[in-house]
Amino acid sequence: MLIYPAIDLQDGVCVRLVQGRFDDSTRYGHPRAQLAAFAQAGAQWVHIVDLDGAKQGAPAQYELIGELARSTDVRIQSGGGVREREHVEALLSAGVTRVVIGSAAVKRPQDVRAWIEAFGVERICCAFDVKQREDDAFEVVVGGWTAGGGATIEQALALYPPGALKHILVTDVARDGILTGPNVELIQTIIAARPDLDVQASGGVATLDDLSTLRRSNAAGVIVGRALYERRFTLEDALAG
Repeated sequence: MLIYPAIDLQDGVCVRLVQGRFDDSTRYGHPRAQLAAFAQAGAQWVHIVDLDGAKQGAPAQYELIGELARSTDVRIQSGGGVREREHVEALLSAGVTRVVIGSAAVKRPQDVRAWIEAFGVERICCAFDVKQREDDAFEVVVGGWTAGGGATIEQALALYPPGALKHILVTDVARDGILTGPNVELIQTIIAARPDLDVQASGGVATLDDLSTLRRSNAAGVIVGRALYERRFTLEDALAG
């Protein structure tokens, strides 16, 4: 299982949000220093999110993301506001290894399938951010987690038959940034239903035990943010597990 330490960018600064709320953020300093620290700790990948782009629905910090990608040998997975083919091209050209597509993955699947076919399944990850409804189904949310996407996670994944997509990132928004543990049951359900997909889990990781549980669930990767910034454990220890 790959560990993806996270860098969330807001106004050029590394921050963490609570449950995706832009008005509830904690600043952690300059992203260049953070990326260098992750690289020194042995990270193979770093997950970088353009929060301003996600909120605006258009690129906002791609120049900075490109600078970060070119400054390190660590592979960068990055998204936030990726809505058009040219956004994908811009990030890949800037040095990003894999581009994350969120809202468009559920709202414009035909376009996204075409982008995956054009750039390859290794270069694109579709992010499905979900909230549990009163009927217990998990609905995909869009627009920086501000609106319902009109589809459950199962319906969204059905838009991408086997072979059309390889990498997905699933975030349980209710657990994001609050250190309550990941939604392992949700991840296991998705992996069982779609063994053709490499599933990255996001939201809630607080302890090394959480990482061990996700490993046992056969998650392909996990995004780790606040737990690292608050020194609940070190990246070295996470990678050693």
